[in-house]
Amino acid sequence: MSYAIPALIGLAAGLIGGLFGVGGGVVMVPAMIFMLRMDPKLAVGTSMTIVIFTAISATMKHIGNNNIDWKVALPFMPAAIIGGWLGAQLVHQVSSDNLKRMFGGFLLLVGAKMLFGK
Repeated sequence: MSYAIPALIGLAAGLIGGLFGVGGGVVMVPAMIFMLRMDPKLAVGTSMTIVIFTAISATMKHIGNNNIDWKVALPFMPAAIIGGWLGAQLVHQVSSDNLKRMFGGFLLLVGAKMLFGK
């Protein structure tokens, strides 16, 4: 496998994740599915593994820029950990095709809210 496509996907995901705080999976999962022809479940798991490093590097920079409200962030952490574990458990209950549709629908809803919501 050529490393050029994953490197470009990683660069785009890191840039977008660091800039918008979307975790990079918004870029990586669709890119892995369509450009690397990965199964959606495999793309999600692979993306989560990569996002750890994106999040660490971006978090360190945001700490340096004093861009974190720890009073808000800390209460989210336990629930987010539990939610991530539950999501990884539930992915086995969903077909790859339905997972792809659910993810696409989620992105459309979030995008519409960002564009048109208050």
